[in-house]
Amino acid sequence: MIEAQATARHIRTSAQKAGLVLDLIRGKDVNRALATLEFTRKSVAGDVAKLLRSAIANAQQKEGFGGDVDRLFVSACYANQGPSQKRVRPAPMGRAYRVLKRTAHLTVHVSERPEKVVAVASAGEGTRGAKKRARKPAAKTATASKK
Repeated sequence: MIEAQATARHIRTSAQKAGLVLDLIRGKDVNRALATLEFTRKSVAGDVAKLLRSAIANAQQKEGFGGDVDRLFVSACYANQGPSQKRVRPAPMGRAYRVLKRTAHLTVHVSERPEKVVAVASAGEGTRGAKKRARKPAAKTATASKK
């Protein structure tokens, strides 16, 4: 099973805001995740889409990749807090307020879904052991009211 990841560091958004977008794509197929990101109205969605495409390209470069991108899915994605830039904003009466310009480190992991192996029954083993269970009739409830 192929696993690949891509990391984008120092993205100019907070980790909390990026986490909202990453929650939308976690566990989805890569094609569906890219379609979701294309129509997401958050500014960080473009950065996440670029990161997801990079993770897909990393998976394609791995040895043993089957060549089918449709079998890839987003196995994990998360946003960690990066360094904050400290800035000063003028405030009334000669004071100054501190402004934190936050950054985030985004990580996306993609994995290949395992192929489903279907056992083929031989001619003699058709429906052995597949008897239907007899159902018990449902108990009727009494709806008598007391006076």
